[in-house]
Amino acid sequence: QVQLVESGGGLVQAGGSLRLSCAASGRFFSLSKMGWYRQAPGKQRELVAVATSGGSINYADSVKGRFTISRDNAKNTVALQMNSLKPEDTAVYYCYVHSVMSPLVGYDTWGQGTQVTVSS
Repeated sequence: QVQLVESGGGLVQAGGSLRLSCAASGRFFSLSKMGWYRQAPGKQRELVAVATSGGSINYADSVKGRFTISRDNAKNTVALQMNSLKPEDTAVYYCYVHSVMSPLVGYDTWGQGTQVTVSS
């Protein structure tokens, strides 16, 4: 079982920056994916950025060039640096990991969510 502890988020003016952090702990063989999703009011949860243990990174088109994801495999942490924030970035941001227990067993785990609000 994997536990996720998120930090960061808050209220910022448009054009500002915020940094989200997430630390994973528990029993697992590896974390094949670590990243962030978000959910705005009335909308479905969407991918923001995900980084694999092999170094591949995937960003949503809406955040490319503004957000940067980074992970520390040794510490089992992932961070999201968010720059040039826009009001449409307002959402609850969720840390996400896919943990591998064995070659045939893996689990998705979500953090509790942290609110990011960007004022215009």
